[in-house]
Amino acid sequence: MFKVTIINPRRTIYEGRANSVFLPGNEGEFEVLDFHRPIISLLRGGEIIIGWNKYVAITKGVVKMHRNELVALVEE
Repeated sequence: MFKVTIINPRRTIYEGRANSVFLPGNEGEFEVLDFHRPIISLLRGGEIIIGWNKYVAITKGVVKMHRNELVALVEE
């Protein structure tokens, strides 16, 4: 499991741990799993799906995965 933090300019939307996270990348959807290689990506509108049971709708944002921690800065 890895740490997941999703925030917007006003508040923390989600903070917890997950086995997988699906993201609406700027070039297409992708999945991040444990120990994913470091990545930074733009996000387009859609849903971030955390562990198949938590959905966060976004309009755009940016995500960074580094040292088994995912941080997404988003607009809802």
